[in-house]
Amino acid sequence: MTATQTTARNAAFAGVLQRQGAAVVLVLGLIVAWFAFPRFGSADNLRDLALQGSFLAVIALGMTFVIISGGIDLSVGSNYALGGVLAAYGSQYGFFVAILLPLVVCSAIGLINGLLIARTGMAPFIVTLATLLFARGLLLAITSEGATTFKIEPGSAILWLGQGTIFGVGVPVYLTLVLFALGGVLLRRTGFGQSVFAIGGAEQSALLMGLPVVRTKITLYTLSGALAGFAGILTAAYLQSGVTVIGVGTELDAISVVVIGGTLLTGGAGTIVGTLVGVLLRVLIQNVINQVGTLDSNYQTVVSGAFLLIVVVIQRLLARSRTR
Repeated sequence: MTATQTTARNAAFAGVLQRQGAAVVLVLGLIVAWFAFPRFGSADNLRDLALQGSFLAVIALGMTFVIISGGIDLSVGSNYALGGVLAAYGSQYGFFVAILLPLVVCSAIGLINGLLIARTGMAPFIVTLATLLFARGLLLAITSEGATTFKIEPGSAILWLGQGTIFGVGVPVYLTLVLFALGGVLLRRTGFGQSVFAIGGAEQSALLMGLPVVRTKITLYTLSGALAGFAGILTAAYLQSGVTVIGVGTELDAISVVVIGGTLLTGGAGTIVGTLVGVLLRVLIQNVINQVGTLDSNYQTVVSGAFLLIVVVIQRLLARSRTR
């Protein structure tokens, strides 16, 4: 075997490991947890795992598009909380208001992100940090500094979105799977998706190729805002109220599961399936810590942070090995 062939083989292996490493860890983790903790494999626990992961997964779906494009969206946590409050507030005016109000407002915040980033060239970190504060401030203004909690009345149709079940599995799980399927098609089978990859890989080259860079950026940030708002709707329907304290740090959770799933923080590479694997892996870690019982819940954050750091370092090393 020649040196060129060896290099190509190593690069291919590094690429597969980068994309599928999280899936391998997830499978191994599931096997260990299944045999180590008798309650882990119960139908109730597995249903709870899927339901817990569905809310974060919807947010992470939008974040996947943003990160593949080479950007970042720090406003999703505040949009998530704002969407939940607006859904609960709007529920008093009917099902459609409860859905449309948060989607319109959160999409508008995402649209502002996209316009400022794409048209002015401002850094995504700065722009989305500003809208994070704006959305959180709007949330506090609506709820009188958090003193007012909007409730969703029993019997409201919107509650089915969060509390309903189909064959024993929560409706949010099915909605998440549908969104991920649509997201996968959008990313891999459309011109929009190819533009996202091209922008993340080399934005200047994408411009020279005549790709709609500005329009694509505006669309993907608007999509991220809409998905965060929709996750807020599902959470409000599940909790039967607009909880004002949720969403703090959720943007970091979304970023972590996207990166753990194999999407490069530098942009240009990533998969929708990988993000779903990242969400499941995070939920698995949390559940195992809960199953142990002797560990404080704060260890969930410690383990998640350490795991993310390891993944980022490995990604960096694999990226270097592929370019050699």
